[in-house]
Amino acid sequence: MTRVWEWNRPVTVREVLEDLQKERSIAYTTVMTVLDNLHQKGWVRREAEGRAYRYEAVSTRAAYAAALMNEAWSASDNPAAALVAFFGMMSPEQRQALRDAVRMVQIDEPAEDAEQQAQEAEEPAPAEERTAEAAAEGAGEAGPAEGDEPGASATGKGR
Repeated sequence: MTRVWEWNRPVTVREVLEDLQKERSIAYTTVMTVLDNLHQKGWVRREAEGRAYRYEAVSTRAAYAAALMNEAWSASDNPAAALVAFFGMMSPEQRQALRDAVRMVQIDEPAEDAEQQAQEAEEPAPAEERTAEAAAEGAGEAGPAEGDEPGASATGKGR
């Protein structure tokens, strides 16, 4: 997928093979099998060109990474805590990129979304949302001490 994303255009098995062979020895059939598997999984689309196919990514690398993050976050039994832990793992550069992204999303919001959010702000938030907001606000605070078990509370007890 890296090669397909880097080139950002439809590619043939031969093109990918020749590029990979600059780094290591690899068989044509191996590259063909991998691209076919990616096609079956829905990660690439292909179009016949003579006796070969041209493969093209279905989504960008950024969209794929976002989908993976969303999938992992959605699988959490405590999404707010998962976000806090994730933010705690981020480098200062990554946190700045997150701030920039949040600003971009806020700037791009249509006026009707802003009106709806203003109305929702007047209504009391459900308890789960208040918990998530509180956790997000506390994301900059100190996390667990080194050696603490994940999920351990301040008392040292786990779940």
